[in-house]
Amino acid sequence: MKFKVGDKVEAIDDIVRGEIVGIQGKEITVESTEGFLLKFVTEELMPSPEDGEIAVSNYEVAQIKAEKEIPKRRYRPVAKPKERNAPKMEVDLHIEKLTRASKGMSNFEILNLQMDTAKRQMEFAIRKRIQKVVFIHGVGEGVLKEELYFLFRRYENVKFYDADYQKYGSGATEVYFLQNK
Repeated sequence: MKFKVGDKVEAIDDIVRGEIVGIQGKEITVESTEGFLLKFVTEELMPSPEDGEIAVSNYEVAQIKAEKEIPKRRYRPVAKPKERNAPKMEVDLHIEKLTRASKGMSNFEILNLQMDTAKRQMEFAIRKRIQKVVFIHGVGEGVLKEELYFLFRRYENVKFYDADYQKYGSGATEVYFLQNK
């Protein structure tokens, strides 16, 4: 918009009215109705309407409001805390859950079967990018739990800690895989 010295103008984003007293390139100096000299850029000014004349229509006001309005956030369903913290996979390492023929097996054979199962399930969880796995090992004498901890320490990007006490008691360990996206 072309302005010239002597034009009556008002600011678009401020409550300032006045008369143009100087123009230097895109910078316009306006003397406000209060007597202050203010500098504006051409895009910040509009011609001041004569008394009774409307310079901006309701349609233009609505368009400007729509431009300045902050877009609404999209609704994303939020996982409930119980769902978010629930483990994705459970592995029960009790021997009766792993095989029917446990009679006659030595403690060494039972431990090896349990550790092989745990290792297979760890590899499966890593391949399938499952973030949480709970290994249910029972309380017992703690031999299986220590062997599991030794296994978990071999893996990088793995955290492990006691699983939820209310759900599993002290006989389970939760493994969390830190995954790079």
